[in-house]
Amino acid sequence: MKTLLILFVLMNLDKLLKTGDCTEARDQILSITPKTQEQVDLMRNISDHYRMVLCHQAAPENIKEETDVQVYVPAIYTWTMTGLLQKHAMIYKVLVADVSELIEMQKRSDSAYRSIETFYESYHTLEDIYNWINETRQNNPDTVEVIQIGSSFENRPLYVMKLSLNNRPNKKAMWIDCGIHAREWISHAFCLWFVQYSLSSYKTNQNMTHIFDNMDVYVLPVVNPDGYEYSWTTDRMWRKNRSVRNSSHCIGVDLNRNFDANWCMEEASKNPCRDLYCGASPESEPETQAVANFLRSHKDSIQLYLTIHAPTKMLLFPYSYTFEEAENHKDLYEMAQEAAENIKTIYNTTYTYGQGSKTIYLASGGSDDWAYDLGIKYSFTFELMGHRDDGFYGFLLPPSEITRACNEALIGVRTIALKVIEKTQAPTSPPPSA
Repeated sequence: MKTLLILFVLMNLDKLLKTGDCTEARDQILSITPKTQEQVDLMRNISDHYRMVLCHQAAPENIKEETDVQVYVPAIYTWTMTGLLQKHAMIYKVLVADVSELIEMQKRSDSAYRSIETFYESYHTLEDIYNWINETRQNNPDTVEVIQIGSSFENRPLYVMKLSLNNRPNKKAMWIDCGIHAREWISHAFCLWFVQYSLSSYKTNQNMTHIFDNMDVYVLPVVNPDGYEYSWTTDRMWRKNRSVRNSSHCIGVDLNRNFDANWCMEEASKNPCRDLYCGASPESEPETQAVANFLRSHKDSIQLYLTIHAPTKMLLFPYSYTFEEAENHKDLYEMAQEAAENIKTIYNTTYTYGQGSKTIYLASGGSDDWAYDLGIKYSFTFELMGHRDDGFYGFLLPPSEITRACNEALIGVRTIALKVIEKTQAPTSPPPSA
């Protein structure tokens, strides 16, 4: 009976759409709470069939009873979706009634590019980020090096910024990448924020000075330039890259399922039309290859790997592809715990932390697990969200939230970097007092 109900709903969605008056429909974000397994199955099938964007669960399979599901519903499905929810007595509320207003707010902030005071409190187009990278290098020729590590599928450059703020030879390093998922704009914003803060605070902030006296930092502000450009011009909710294959009309690969870390076994799809499509093979994508090749060639110097995501408040570490614990699980847990406590102390914001598979869900092919297995034994994923958000905005965090989200992430990055230095090397400057 349950199967027949779901089939009936799916077979009649298009008919319902044609009969409904959608002239005033808008893209919306809904919060839905399925109470029964039948409602869970209905939600899974509808979201998968119509490829609606789940803000936190990543895949329909992660929808569970009594758990809030934040879903982005395109305007053409709004009336049908809410009608079905009412028909099946499912509890829901409209979080954002008109998504287009939020998107326009995010894009309008880009006009602040020419204002130094507000530049880092805004989101920016790919072209402006490329211009910023070039200007930052020109303004800091002795401390910033720009390295093109490869090109995207559509032949856009992948630029890594190397920050080396003193002349000490043979320093160790950390890596930070942002924007592996195109729609997570706060991630890109953090990489820009981190670079400017590092350059301006060296020799004035004791913690940052200690870090850069002992480490160089590699920053990749845009892992997925094709997807990011597409999220600005065409589809704000685009996640994957933009690679094309002859075997399918669907476009793109989830780059964070394309690394050779138990590839395509957990929380990944071999269906090119799914958001979690893992690609034809490990490192099938030029963006993944470029990152992997660079890290392989620098694995002896890079001691800390950080990848920035959204839209939850989480600090995660390996493993995500298995429930087995990493060899240095205790160290990773204590570092994440201290970072979360420091954020809580300063901003009263609660970050969830822990092993990826046990904290959110099993997922294979992720960059953090791959980096850990490569030999970078301090590997973390930061998930960012605005302090007044709590899932309300999902991927559409307003520009007014950038400063707080980036400052929170900065505290976390700084805490972990200091602990890595303490555990792995004899420092060249005295560690900051607690």
